[in-house]
Amino acid sequence: MQRALGLLTRREHSRKELTRKLVARGVDAAEVESAVERLASAGWQDERRFAESLVRARAASGYGPLHIRAELATHDLPAELRDAAMDAFEGDWSEIAADLVRRRFARIDDARVRERKAADFLVRRGFPGEIARVASRLAPDGD
Repeated sequence: MQRALGLLTRREHSRKELTRKLVARGVDAAEVESAVERLASAGWQDERRFAESLVRARAASGYGPLHIRAELATHDLPAELRDAAMDAFEGDWSEIAADLVRRRFARIDDARVRERKAADFLVRRGFPGEIARVASRLAPDGD
């Protein structure tokens, strides 16, 4: 229980992630399951809070909605919880993409090269094609 609390005080964890980490540290699987259940019922571990936290953290790191949805799915969260966390995000995906392009590609003088590299980068980061296309066409000064 103490190890689990120690992990949760650092950042939010999903049940799956918390269980995996504790078992990897040599804690008995049955004890882990019991501890995680007690922590969840006491409000220390919350899947919704975890999902919303992950969305905010990944968006702040420059990842797009497609990447974040895929990562949420790896935590075995129900689809409705993943959707609710994505819907609760108050950021603007287009603005995040445009900011990434301005910061990372401003020094490339050739507009065609800049657009191609920026679009490829944004798609790899999980931005939808339309957002990547619009953001990559922005001039380095944001126009």
